[in-house]
Amino acid sequence: MVQPIKTVEDCDTNCAGSSVDLNEVKTELINDQAAVQVADWFKAFSDPTRVKIISALLKRELCVHDLTVLLEMGQSAVSHQLRYLRNLRIVKRRKVGKTVYYSLDDTHIEEIFLQTLQHTNHG
Repeated sequence: MVQPIKTVEDCDTNCAGSSVDLNEVKTELINDQAAVQVADWFKAFSDPTRVKIISALLKRELCVHDLTVLLEMGQSAVSHQLRYLRNLRIVKRRKVGKTVYYSLDDTHIEEIFLQTLQHTNHG
């Protein structure tokens, strides 16, 4: 016999839980420190300016001046966002003389960004 699908309201009032071994699930949960790090990482993607910076750096390494022109923003605002992204190891910098070039820290950033973009465009 097919059981009816329970709604959230049914589960709130009548549910005695599932047959899943919650102790097993709990031992495999992300630890608190890692959860904070992942949440902070996703916060970095919550700002449209930072998303645009990442999008631009996906194409090529750019200096702060290039990013200010692309984003039509002041240097201090762009530098602030780059510092935020650098502290989270999303971007890295390379200095040549007085010019600082920024790029994505590693391929994981590119993969996650493109997967997220693909998901948002999925429809």
